[in-house]
Amino acid sequence: MQPALKYLRPDVVSRLSTMELRARLVVEGFITGLHQSPYHGFSVEFAEHRQYMPGDEIRRIDWRVYGKTDRYYVKQFEEETNLVSYIAVDTSASMRFASDRDRTGTKRLTKLEYASYIAAALSYLMVQQRDAVGLLRYDTEVRTVIPPHATSQHLRRLLVELERMEASNGTNSAAALHRLAERMNRRGLVVVLSDLFDEPAAVMSALRHFRHDHHEVIVMQVLDPLERSFAFGSDALFRDLETGEVLPSQPYHMQRAYQQAMAQFIERTKRECRENGIDYLLLDTGTPFDTALLNYLNKRRRMG
Repeated sequence: MQPALKYLRPDVVSRLSTMELRARLVVEGFITGLHQSPYHGFSVEFAEHRQYMPGDEIRRIDWRVYGKTDRYYVKQFEEETNLVSYIAVDTSASMRFASDRDRTGTKRLTKLEYASYIAAALSYLMVQQRDAVGLLRYDTEVRTVIPPHATSQHLRRLLVELERMEASNGTNSAAALHRLAERMNRRGLVVVLSDLFDEPAAVMSALRHFRHDHHEVIVMQVLDPLERSFAFGSDALFRDLETGEVLPSQPYHMQRAYQQAMAQFIERTKRECRENGIDYLLLDTGTPFDTALLNYLNKRRRMG
């Protein structure tokens, strides 16, 4: 397998390629979450020309326009004004965390690896649908912004970027998401992949920024099972991955209080997302990422 395809397992791709990511809200280019027709350019109304891009079908080039301008343009039809989406991936240091082993003894994915698998699968799915997808990578600031396109060459670029991602530094989700909202001049879909270990009110304010501009938002909170259970069996030293601060502790004395606080944090996030028309999904790295994603997409399909 080529390195850039690390985050696209063939068995997952074969299943995702037949599915559509249904948008529940009406966004530009989608009607009730479903393309009118999979046959772009047939029996539909002509809308405009756009410049030819690598990956476009040659048969759709308008040769009359080429004869007049000496440039390649393709005909764009009304149905083809597809969804524009961005996937925002948190690469702060806390995303580096992973429990050593799962119950089968297999080394568990870090939260960032898990998020990258999800991002790659969604990117593949969107490009298959001819939907334009872009990528934003951030920690304390925005590190990478790849504008949305819908070609196979563009997909390769996204996969290469996902392959290179490493977790480092602290986090400032709110600033990064506000910046992304300011860049999006067309209504679309925003998918946020993060553990959301940041100031909750600031993060929610940034997510509301997208909704104010009529974007659809999906928040996928990625957590390790141990972050939820705090099931350490002995005294431990805890090191903050973002600040480096070390704290000695007896986890079993505080496990119940921790679990309660974590449950409240998750429930608050879920409730505030629901109140603001944001789709929320909790992703546990103990669940195979393809299983979690396919279950979610099937749920959206059933909900229409």
